[in-house]
Amino acid sequence: MSGDMAGTSLSASPGAGEDALRRIIAELVEVPGEGPIPARGLDAILRRHPKEGRGFYSKREILRAFRTAPGAWPMAEAAFAERLRTCPTRSQSGVLPVTVLTKPFPCPGRCVFCPDEVRMPRSYLPDEPGCQRALAHGFDPYRQTWSRLEAYREMGHRTDKVELIVLGGTWSAYPERYQRWFVARSFEALNDFGAGLDARQGARAESSEGADWARVERAHRENEQAGSRCVGLAFETRPDHVSPAELLQLRRLGATKVQLGLQSLDDSLLRANGRGHDVATSRMAMARLRRAGFKLHVHWMPNLVGATPASDRRDFARLFDDPAIRPDELKVYPCSLIESAALMKVHARGGWRPYGREELIELLADLLPTVPAWCRVTRVIRDIPSPDIVAGNRQTNLREVVEARIGERGSRLREIRAREIRRRPVEADRLRPVDRRYDTSTGDEHFLEAQDERGRLAGFARLSLPKGGGAPEELRGCALLREVHVYGPVAALEERVPGRPQHAGLGSRLVARAEVAARKAGYGELAVISSVGTRAWYRRRGFGDGGLYQHKTLAEGSPRT
Repeated sequence: MSGDMAGTSLSASPGAGEDALRRIIAELVEVPGEGPIPARGLDAILRRHPKEGRGFYSKREILRAFRTAPGAWPMAEAAFAERLRTCPTRSQSGVLPVTVLTKPFPCPGRCVFCPDEVRMPRSYLPDEPGCQRALAHGFDPYRQTWSRLEAYREMGHRTDKVELIVLGGTWSAYPERYQRWFVARSFEALNDFGAGLDARQGARAESSEGADWARVERAHRENEQAGSRCVGLAFETRPDHVSPAELLQLRRLGATKVQLGLQSLDDSLLRANGRGHDVATSRMAMARLRRAGFKLHVHWMPNLVGATPASDRRDFARLFDDPAIRPDELKVYPCSLIESAALMKVHARGGWRPYGREELIELLADLLPTVPAWCRVTRVIRDIPSPDIVAGNRQTNLREVVEARIGERGSRLREIRAREIRRRPVEADRLRPVDRRYDTSTGDEHFLEAQDERGRLAGFARLSLPKGGGAPEELRGCALLREVHVYGPVAALEERVPGRPQHAGLGSRLVARAEVAARKAGYGELAVISSVGTRAWYRRRGFGDGGLYQHKTLAEGSPRT
């Protein structure tokens, strides 16, 4: 596109600023290829057209200029925004993570390692990035959700499919009225943002932090067809708060994943660190959550009080050797000393010492390659600013360093994150089906993969075939589809892009494979723990709405008891 033609997109008599923006857009549109423009190339364009007297134009300003007349450019806004996308890894796993934080509230735990800041929920620090955002918005869920979506959009990310992650310690300890309000208000932000409304229309502060179930259900129904849909909702809690009643409450709120702080599978370490529950409680919590279909995201901490590298190696092995545990996802949080934690006193009297840098790297390099292919390691450190750490790991790129050490040893990672297809092109018809089977304390698990020719993961489904009793009444006799996930950059709802896994029929194929496996095992019904934003997708694939789950009859199967 020529500069003269591009000029029609802005005012008839553009000023210096509009002229520079016009030329930047024209150059960006003409860059060959798709996807984000490399930083060096983008910087060169911006330097050729500086912002008069004030450095360079931001991506937000460029996008806003593009939106003044989108039809004047030979490129859709979504494609143009992708060229400017920063932090592409945020959305290359198929969903856009949006984290919101609950307000400070008393925690039932007394763990020695947890920071205890009066302005924050227990275990969180005001300097952490997500906590800073929460503080800036007064912990209001609507404003937190909206601002995060807006920031992502300005960075060029699609906001169609959102995984809402609610953090703040023990969610189960908050009053039910507050829980309903928090979820309803978060969903209302998604709905309003997806509809293109102005934030001021819904961001007004509410005097009462409470809502009834009708408001929650209304927000859910609207989100089923919203422009920004919640395709996953996660809460974090403690094992000793996972009761049958809590499971029903979580499902009614729309939860599909639970982050569970196990921290250790050694009773002596749990006692030494004031955890307040034992390993048997953790096993029971995992069983209850798995029977109810939740994705299981476990937190584990090396270097606790009383631990050694040798004991940590034994403890980590229990995560996957014990059929009662075997999580779907894992966060590894090496213990660090924070000034507001009770651990300060333990450290002062010589009862705890942090592992040295090399000691910790060697430990993690031993552990991570043992994680099975059906588990995803989402984090290796907490996002705690270095100035807040009195003693312990301060290396922010610890995961990168550990993975480099693993590579130097000639070893490799099997876990999901290391195998994701990410931005690589795929041909859906040439993907290879793989069925990884393993047993748990509640039944048999099938991890149904779709791999490319190099073993990279384009998508998967988690199918549970329960044995024995203990399932919620609605799920008795059902095979259970706990997750369907297709990787690659987030695609617009119903958008089909050649070479991308999303909307290429891969999700439907994974569901069909789950149906076949369940039918072969003798099940007459398949239930799915669908998120609010995927209900319509499952309905189109033959699932009907139940009470808290969606169900599909399998013609050749027979009901199981």
